[in-house]
Amino acid sequence: MCLTDANLAVEREVLPNWVKPSHYDLNLYNFDFAGERGFTYDGAVTIKLDIAEATDKILINVVELKLTKASIVIAVQKTEQQVNATDITLDETKQVATLKFPDKLSQGAQADLRIEFQGVLNDKMSGFYRSKYELDGKTQYMFSTQFEATDARRAFPCFDEPALKATFDCTVTVPDELTALGNMPVKSEKPAKDGKKGGEKGPGPEGAEGLKIVEFERTPVMSTYLLAFVIAKMEYVEAHSTDPNIPVRVYTTPGFSSSANVALNAATKIIDYFSSVFDIPYALPKCDLVAVPEFAMGAMENWGLITYRTTAVLFDEGKSDEKYRQRVVYVVAHELAHQWFGNLVTMEFWDELWLNEGFATWMGWLAVDHLEPSWKVWDQFVSSSLQTALHLDSLRGSHPIEVPVRDALQINQIFDAISYQKGASSIRMLASHVGVDAFLKGVSSYLKKHSYSNAHTADLWSAISEKSGMDVGGFMNNWIKKIGYPVLDIVDKEDGTTITQRRFLSSGDVKPEEDETVWWVPLALRVGASGISSLSKEDIEKITALTEKETTLPMLKKGEFFKFNADQVGVYRVNYSPERLAALGEVAAKDQSLLSPSDRVGLVADAALMGISGFGSTTGLLELVSQLKGEENYVVWEQVCMRLSGLKSAWFEQSEEVQAALKKLTRELTGPKAKELGFEYPSKGESFLTSQLRTLLISVAGHAGDEEIVAEARKRFDAFVNGDESTIHPNLRRAVYGIVLSQGGSAADFDAVLNIYRNAPTDDAKENALAALGEIQDIELINKLLGMMLAGEFPIQDIHTPTGTLAANYVGRERQWECIKDNWTRITQSFGANPVVLNRFVPAAVNKFSSEEAGEDIRKFFEDKDCNAFSKALGQSLDAISAHASWVKRDAGAVEIWLDDHNYL
Repeated sequence: MCLTDANLAVEREVLPNWVKPSHYDLNLYNFDFAGERGFTYDGAVTIKLDIAEATDKILINVVELKLTKASIVIAVQKTEQQVNATDITLDETKQVATLKFPDKLSQGAQADLRIEFQGVLNDKMSGFYRSKYELDGKTQYMFSTQFEATDARRAFPCFDEPALKATFDCTVTVPDELTALGNMPVKSEKPAKDGKKGGEKGPGPEGAEGLKIVEFERTPVMSTYLLAFVIAKMEYVEAHSTDPNIPVRVYTTPGFSSSANVALNAATKIIDYFSSVFDIPYALPKCDLVAVPEFAMGAMENWGLITYRTTAVLFDEGKSDEKYRQRVVYVVAHELAHQWFGNLVTMEFWDELWLNEGFATWMGWLAVDHLEPSWKVWDQFVSSSLQTALHLDSLRGSHPIEVPVRDALQINQIFDAISYQKGASSIRMLASHVGVDAFLKGVSSYLKKHSYSNAHTADLWSAISEKSGMDVGGFMNNWIKKIGYPVLDIVDKEDGTTITQRRFLSSGDVKPEEDETVWWVPLALRVGASGISSLSKEDIEKITALTEKETTLPMLKKGEFFKFNADQVGVYRVNYSPERLAALGEVAAKDQSLLSPSDRVGLVADAALMGISGFGSTTGLLELVSQLKGEENYVVWEQVCMRLSGLKSAWFEQSEEVQAALKKLTRELTGPKAKELGFEYPSKGESFLTSQLRTLLISVAGHAGDEEIVAEARKRFDAFVNGDESTIHPNLRRAVYGIVLSQGGSAADFDAVLNIYRNAPTDDAKENALAALGEIQDIELINKLLGMMLAGEFPIQDIHTPTGTLAANYVGRERQWECIKDNWTRITQSFGANPVVLNRFVPAAVNKFSSEEAGEDIRKFFEDKDCNAFSKALGQSLDAISAHASWVKRDAGAVEIWLDDHNYL
């Protein structure tokens, strides 16, 4: 039964420490790039080993490789002696090959392990794999690698753990017309001779004509998961960073290099920025970025050869939706941050993944803010990343930031919002407390001390403590090692304000044994300006952090204006009394200068979650958002719309009258501002955030049935599909497609959007059209879309996109779930080759349900299924469903009364 979730086991499946690698000499050759022999290739690897413990066997990681020969070479009296393995056995479950030798290797000796093998260029988007693209009407392939977390072993036999670092000499033999890239620059490139496709270091069959041997410079000491190759027909754009002066290239498949300039411009500047703030120059002699046609994740930080999903690195000026510009700049920054934090210094094992991903997430946004301050990315971070983290961590099935993991499947499941967004949010909280300058000086010290080696969270805390003069580990350890986060209950009294912390669960049913953690909570008090607040400077300075379960602050009198968690720098929620929440909402509506955009986002988000959990009331949220009609800020509107959308989604089984009333409320809130902004863009352009606000409000008002918005969207859509592409700005196309399909869209409309998807000039345009298809309301067209998904008509890497929009579609939600149940074997066969895909697909399909019956149906269905690839995500989805079911049951009556009292019913 999969729902027990294995408790993320304490005993790691790791290799014994009998031997340790120091260098790999890897040669790959005899590639079947045409698929005539099943896309196989041959390889030979020689690994220099230090023998730490006498042994007659060597264990090495292998998966889906055929080992044809293994031997060990040892020095005996100044001569080399080669000894062949007497037995090779494979444990497929543990992904380990055992090589048995006739005699024990002596402790303290050095030896060369030589293995010849055959691998496959698979289609799973992991290991060494092939991805398809079209060129001049013909199918072409790019061959690239994705080794994180544990898939280097899928390409060549290796000691595939992050602490087992080594240097690498790599050689590949490829056709003359293809470009071969590695982590390092090309050392030599020469024709293959004498029938040795593998060059001098590896055998190969006869017939080397038209082939070249490409040898790369030796890499620095690094982990196996960072090794990379790309082989394909490619073109590139190039520029140089300034300090240090290194060549930076963005490679694409033929015909797309003109879309690489946004990424290139960002990369050169970000390398300079990180070299400066870390006080460590970029370590390698080049930096390549590659757009890969099929890619499971967003990007991969391979040292010196960073690979990307196309929508995360390509942006076509005039054709791409502007939201992708920010995505490209951010993802480029995130992966470049890894070149220091993760590559130069690596976590010792995957249980400290957050050291890589949490830091790269925070540092990526810091770099974007440096390059584009007008984007106000920290406000966006609060509305998006922080809320994503707080949502997942409010579920009983969450996990600590630093979490024990046993094997590859468990490792894959912690590449989630806890490791990334909660990790980044915790870093942001810490940096705000100690000061960003002191924090970065500590990071620089940490990187310098542990360069080309591995480190632990405690090492980072030690370095920051030294530079800040604070006991960082003392107040941060619970944030990293304990599950969850607190909610602060604020109670106004005549003699002051009482603050109590308790663990927050969105289900609202925290058990005593789940509420034992006492967090260090920075209170970050926001008060009014002089004349509004009676608090003295001395009073304010006394209010720093909550370090116990409860305290009373006598200086905070009843009726005093204040808000905790200024700018939402803390990773917690605040539960105000209805009276104080209403007063803060009134202030936010009347004078936006008193509460920052992040403060206003926090008020809305916290009010929403107090309603869901039962700590507060959903009517409190409705009162608050009703006060914000005059709001001008994009991120505040984004949060308001997100919370209204969540309410409507959870209430989808309520009466048609209640659903119509919630849509009416949404229209009245968003419609006026949407019409003020309109569909036409000013000729001189507008700010990024204004553009995002225009798109958001038009989309939300249209989906809520605003007749004027719907009519305008329909008019422009009809003109667009009839050839006038100027009628819909690229930023509005996703919104317009969705409005048309969700508001009475016909089969002709569906086919028109499908045609847009199939013929889109850019991959981001394809992604927008694919997402919109899931909004169709007609059951026959929903069935058509589901059939196409099952038939493989959309790339597996994108299958979560229509899945998510179907789940958000009240008609599509239940039909999709029935389809999944009816076709589960087929789905696992089609989507399950890469566990990342299935781990994304399942929660996307089920987490929008909000009834106990649906939750029980999902639970029962998966009871006898193999859920090892997605057990945590499934458990978290069931937690969310349970919380929403309780929410609806508790607040449905109160919401209906509120809607009636305010003339929406």
